[in-house]
Amino acid sequence: MDEFKPMTAESVGSLLEEAGAEVLVRSGRSESYGAPREFSFEVKATFPNGMGLHVVARQFNYRDPWEAQGRINDMVDVSLLRAGSYTSLPKGFDYFQGIDEECGLDEERLKEVIACVSGLNPKLYVLQEMTGDL
Repeated sequence: MDEFKPMTAESVGSLLEEAGAEVLVRSGRSESYGAPREFSFEVKATFPNGMGLHVVARQFNYRDPWEAQGRINDMVDVSLLRAGSYTSLPKGFDYFQGIDEECGLDEERLKEVIACVSGLNPKLYVLQEMTGDL
């Protein structure tokens, strides 16, 4: 049986910092059900290559007691940023193809996205713009 691995603002921030990003973390919802914010937490990261990620956990998921304890965040939405604007990745990548947001990522897929974006050479944008592919 797969064990749910909850994500927190701090755990997502740590993943991004380990990949070399500068990170800002903000929690939204409190433990109070009536909290006015629509998200649990958000994390913004900027990598040395100029690319960025905006990770948002919009709501808590409720699990049955045999799956996990109480309210957890096991899925996040991730937006890709380039020079402060939302963008998609150049052709040939597994993520952000024609879209600027990937929704419903678990921790393993989030790690894949982080590795992809942190290792991206931004000159690919220029190359694909020159060839008309972007």
